[in-house]
Amino acid sequence: MQQLVDKARVLMEALPYMRRFMGRTIVVKYGGHAMTDDSYQASFAADVVLLKHIGLRPVIVHGGGPQIEATLARMGKKSAFVDGRRITDDETMEVVEMVLGGKINREIVELVQQAGGRAIGLTGSDGGLLRVKRKLINGQDLGRVGDPSAVDPSVLQAAVDAGFIPVVAPIGVDEKGTSFNVNADEAAGAIAAALGSEKLILLTDVEGVLDAKGQLISQLTIEECRRLIAAGTIKGGMIPKMECCMQALAGGVSRTHVVDGRIRHAVLLEIFSDDAGVGTLLVP
Repeated sequence: MQQLVDKARVLMEALPYMRRFMGRTIVVKYGGHAMTDDSYQASFAADVVLLKHIGLRPVIVHGGGPQIEATLARMGKKSAFVDGRRITDDETMEVVEMVLGGKINREIVELVQQAGGRAIGLTGSDGGLLRVKRKLINGQDLGRVGDPSAVDPSVLQAAVDAGFIPVVAPIGVDEKGTSFNVNADEAAGAIAAALGSEKLILLTDVEGVLDAKGQLISQLTIEECRRLIAAGTIKGGMIPKMECCMQALAGGVSRTHVVDGRIRHAVLLEIFSDDAGVGTLLVP
């Protein structure tokens, strides 16, 4: 009986958050360990379907760097990177479109549908969703790597209004219709801002942002985040994630989260818990 009572208590504790986020858009960037382990995949899909059924409006933007790397390796093609961005020539772009827009996107759609949801797969070229400009880093051209320049959210809004959970592959197009590889975090941030999302959640393979002693920082403001970057406390691959979060906040997203995707049901724990959550919350 006590176990049943505990279940009821958990539901009652979640009720204020359900009320608060009813009808609100939540953009989740799906990647890392949560994307490669079967049990975590099922957990993630169940989380997203539950969000939809209780009245939230989830949108998934996924990555796929390790899968692209594995496919290129089988082809005997080595990748080169600049500041974590893959230099993408025409041949590599064909692989990117095949892996991201085809295999992975289809697999995530199927995962969501097996969990009881209705999903629809999209890329940034569908409906002019994600427009990009060629990315340069310190003047270096990375080939077909794009920076989000404009988002038309109407195709996503139409899909959500029709009862679907959109699953977006981070492939954008320029003004000529040429496809470009886009960093999934950056794509998710741009899409979240265009949708006026309540939350942007980035699933990753670490606890969140750590302080100089290696302890998790539960909440940060933009000003505090910039100080930690300048001090070298936030470093490496966490810097572009936090820059993405700051840009999303500047674009109108209410709250952004970097969440440990190695925790089952991490998305639910982050949304339906207090501000400490299970990762790092970044607020304006």
